[in-house]
Amino acid sequence: MRDLHSTRAMWLKGWLFLLIGLLSAAILLVENWSWRTALLLALCVWGFCRAYYFAFYVIERWVDPKFKFSGLGNFLLFLWRSRK
Repeated sequence: MRDLHSTRAMWLKGWLFLLIGLLSAAILLVENWSWRTALLLALCVWGFCRAYYFAFYVIERWVDPKFKFSGLGNFLLFLWRSRK
């Protein structure tokens, strides 16, 4: 797959990801409303955002600066190879 070079397409992609997340959260909360569900959903989103940040920023900057990840699959491959 080619790299995305269009700034407009990158912005569109970002807004679409945000829309997907907001609609998914809204549907989950409408179907099963409770404060506990809302809190767990917020913690889930926060935790995955931090894991994503770790995979792409922390690893690149401090653990292995010469390695650049192109996606989560590439990061998992890095983990698999580094455990040997």
